[in-house]
Amino acid sequence: MNDRRPVLLVAACALCDADGRVLIARRPEGKAMAGLWEFPGGKVETNETPEQAIVRELREELGIEPCETCLQPFAFVSHAYPDFHLVMPLFVCRRWDGFVAPQEGQEIAWVRKDKLASYALAPADKPLAAELRDRL
Repeated sequence: MNDRRPVLLVAACALCDADGRVLIARRPEGKAMAGLWEFPGGKVETNETPEQAIVRELREELGIEPCETCLQPFAFVSHAYPDFHLVMPLFVCRRWDGFVAPQEGQEIAWVRKDKLASYALAPADKPLAAELRDRL
């Protein structure tokens, strides 16, 4: 099979609070897959590591300052969407400075890991939610 879809590298983070809940964010109207829930993160820019992308994205999206050395590699997904192929490492982070506050109009929810599947997750995030449920 000769697949010509571009490969997109995106880094995501499961922020875990002291009560064992995980943060998910709902994609806002006007964006692809609007209304679906996902782990915060975003595209890895040129000459940027996935960890640097997570720090930048969490700062931009949630107004927090995660500790780059506190990002624990956890799992990854390789998912074929119709227009591109997504490769997404997921990191777990339990420590950050500041208070989570959505900066881009997105809705957020702190969810127990066994309840993640009850949310309408983006397709690539579903297997990551299962990994969190089973291994975290």
